[in-house]
Amino acid sequence: MNNFDFYNPVKILFGKGKISELNKQIPENAKILITYGGGSIKKNGVYDQVMSALRGFNVKEFGGIEPNPRYETLMKAVEIVRNDNIDFLLAVGGGSVLDGTKFIAAAAHYTGDDEWDILAKRARVDKAVSIGAVLTLAATGSEMNSGGVITKAATQEKLAFGSPLLFPKFSILDPETLYSLPKHQIANGVTDAFVHVIEQYVTYPVDSPVQDRFSEGILKTLIEEGPKVYNSETPDYNEYANMMWAATMALNGLIAAGVQSDWATHMIGHELTAFHGLDHAVTLAIVLPGLMKHLKEKRNVKLVQFAERVWDITDGDDNSKIDMAIAKTEEFFNSIDIKTRLGDHNIKQEDVDRIIQRFTDRRVPAIGMAGDVKTDDAKVILEDRL
Repeated sequence: MNNFDFYNPVKILFGKGKISELNKQIPENAKILITYGGGSIKKNGVYDQVMSALRGFNVKEFGGIEPNPRYETLMKAVEIVRNDNIDFLLAVGGGSVLDGTKFIAAAAHYTGDDEWDILAKRARVDKAVSIGAVLTLAATGSEMNSGGVITKAATQEKLAFGSPLLFPKFSILDPETLYSLPKHQIANGVTDAFVHVIEQYVTYPVDSPVQDRFSEGILKTLIEEGPKVYNSETPDYNEYANMMWAATMALNGLIAAGVQSDWATHMIGHELTAFHGLDHAVTLAIVLPGLMKHLKEKRNVKLVQFAERVWDITDGDDNSKIDMAIAKTEEFFNSIDIKTRLGDHNIKQEDVDRIIQRFTDRRVPAIGMAGDVKTDDAKVILEDRL
């Protein structure tokens, strides 16, 4: 196992009715800015629960954070935080709202010339506004980690950022808040969480049985519970709770401790979102089967382990096990109506060429952290998905 430092200070309040405890988590004299997305929280009752719990607090609101949060939108919130001396941000929504709120928290105290440098140049975050969260979509794990991803519309860029100062102070996870989600958002959440685990699991063996078994358990839970939630006509609390907790555990740092992570699937997928506006999870479902197929030899050991332990494939040689596992993974995404081919989304060879040119222009030595995906590999992977 590799050396590691593990730190996660987020307090989790999990279960039905937990939003009512919100007032106990925020300092009494805090000036709060609530951030949210398109307004669904005002239709499903979450907004009313939050405002009831915050009765007596000094509260302002900022809505309209997009599914792929835009830098241009978030900077409007930054100005509110600065002008009104906001000292606590409460994100009420899914991963995009949380990611956007983390950027607001960092940018509000940034003293450099351009706040986009927090992403483009990995500028250091020296101070940040405190954050809390009420989660309404199980997907990204942003409720229990310190990173995020932001899109800049002006340049069609989608980049990641992070800082230990951006961990939420607390996150409230009530599975009942997920009951009103549209089917496609449930599918996206299951897919996103699944690929998060894969990015930290299907790389190279480093003798890390605890992390591997945690990862395999999360994957099997998503495979079992995800379709139940997706196909249910009447919400089952335990199914939603299991899916919600699996998504949180998929990206809170625990399964990444001491192992080699990758994130090449995400980096390639980000370009599909930046150029074509595809849902983040959809891009991951498109890229992942191609990446696993292309890296069959380089990641043979972990792919065989994935096939045997997650998909229970025990017959055949290693190569056939891997092929079957890749096929089952794609079938899993398809079973919850995620379309996994670029052609399904009207993306053609010229679009692939534009993405590859962007990677070439950036002159990155490798795409992802594992080091085994170069720009030429990304081209093969994407062309395989046409």
